[in-house]
Amino acid sequence: MNNNRKMVWLVPAVLAAAAAALFFGAVKNAGPDIIWGLRLPRILAAAVVGAGLGFSGSVFQGLLKNPLSDPYILGTSAGAMAGAVLCSALGIGRAEPLFYVVVFTGAFLATFLTYSLAKIKNHPSVAHLVLAGVAVSTFLTALIMLFMTLYREHSLSLVYFLLGGFFPADNSLLAVSGGIVAGAVGAGAMLWRYLDIFSLGEEKASYLGADPDMIRLAFFALASLATAAAVALAGTVGFVGLIVPHILRLVFGASHRRLLVSSALGGALFLILADAVARTAAAPVEIPVGVITAVFGAPFFIWLLRRTAGEG
Repeated sequence: MNNNRKMVWLVPAVLAAAAAALFFGAVKNAGPDIIWGLRLPRILAAAVVGAGLGFSGSVFQGLLKNPLSDPYILGTSAGAMAGAVLCSALGIGRAEPLFYVVVFTGAFLATFLTYSLAKIKNHPSVAHLVLAGVAVSTFLTALIMLFMTLYREHSLSLVYFLLGGFFPADNSLLAVSGGIVAGAVGAGAMLWRYLDIFSLGEEKASYLGADPDMIRLAFFALASLATAAAVALAGTVGFVGLIVPHILRLVFGASHRRLLVSSALGGALFLILADAVARTAAAPVEIPVGVITAVFGAPFFIWLLRRTAGEG
């Protein structure tokens, strides 16, 4: 089966997972209002968030030539979350355009700060990138916790948001985040050649007529935009952008021609299934979906870290 056919099969896989999740769990007392009015928007939100995080992870791993790169590990998600908390403090609603501007700004600045801290002789090493991401994430999380301590009236909703979970969102919020993720994935799919060129090294990219600084800036912006849209819907959900691109790179190879789009589809599939488990595993108690992804993602990260250290 060629790569084009493999990627096409991801679409019905996502649709099948969405259909299964729609009726997964207690459905005896679930009327049409619950299934179509609550569960369907939640599944769509999971697909949007998963697509945004999967796409962002594939961009970061290709751009930084680092297998451990992920919006959660690099601090991008923490930056977006800090922006969301700032909006909460200023009374800016999640449906307002300014909310997305602030969240995107937080995600982009956190990513760029991590990259700047990790650079040694203009090349960020694997170890320093991870350490810089942990430092940036820890600092931003500390600021968020400080805000929650000082303003306890906001703390209850922010705790669940910090753990990663899906909340009742109006259709406009879902549409805006979905449009942002679709736009970022579409732009990345059109610019995939530049990401492939950049993966050869900055010097070779310059010889081929590309501007490394512009490529880095453009893809940092696209990945931060997709991550910001995901955080706006679900808060901090980790490891989706780490696991999914690695699995799909084994199927489609290292070229980003198909990897960017397939990572978005694979991320949607992964998070739809993860949210179905989060919703039903301990019913009637609901587990935050960020906890489920961390249960799978943390061991995967440890294995990947050990393998990377062995190669080094």
